[in-house]
Amino acid sequence: MSVVAEDVGTWVLLRGLMREQRHWGRFPNQLAGTVVGAEVVTPDLPGNGERHALQSPTSVADMVAFCRQDLLARGLRPPYSLLALSLGGMVAVDWASRHPDELTRCVLINTSMRPYSRFHERLRWHNYGAIIRQLLDGSVDQQERLILRLTSRYGDATERAGLLQRWLGYQREFPVTRGNALRQLWSAARFRAPAARPTVPLLVLSSAGDQLVDPRCSRRLAEAWQAEHREHPDAGHDLPLDDGAWVAEHIGKWLAAGKAG
Repeated sequence: MSVVAEDVGTWVLLRGLMREQRHWGRFPNQLAGTVVGAEVVTPDLPGNGERHALQSPTSVADMVAFCRQDLLARGLRPPYSLLALSLGGMVAVDWASRHPDELTRCVLINTSMRPYSRFHERLRWHNYGAIIRQLLDGSVDQQERLILRLTSRYGDATERAGLLQRWLGYQREFPVTRGNALRQLWSAARFRAPAARPTVPLLVLSSAGDQLVDPRCSRRLAEAWQAEHREHPDAGHDLPLDDGAWVAEHIGKWLAAGKAG
């Protein structure tokens, strides 16, 4: 379905740990095809993608400050609609708490944060060893294979092999340093949700097949904040990659129902 909204404005897509704008794949076009008239922008957080030479902040608040300045430098003025995945979801929540007048709405995808998620749920405990080994001493190939295995259930063997090669190309062109990866992980681990629910309209989307973050994190967050919540039955952590059409469809339904501001 396609939706036309008077306040459609700019949609800002925020990625997670060690990911960049090209990891969105086809999704920006899928969203633009659903939210007619939207300008979709995909800024990179410091330390990733085109911003890989910058040092990643160790606080989510500093990531928010960077994003706000980056958008203004592009000539894009608020208000914005945010769609944010994982660590990007923490950036969106902090932004909505500090500067609610700048935002029209937020879509949070497979994110987690204290106090609504336990430590072993925010990053499934059986992944700790593999992730730490790769961050400290893994090759780029091993690192990207692990990320693909933990975040996506996309495609058959041939499609996954092609996706892996594209990801390796991104990392070779714009490498994320181990130091920046650890800073991003530290900022996510430190983040705590604001005491009060953000005042902007919220849609929470999650994946029952998420192998990186326990799906209960999104369920609890949506329940605590009385936010609209939809769960994909089998997609992985990278829901926009695994089923971008589903994400766009549910955003369209949310907008059409008049619950998004």
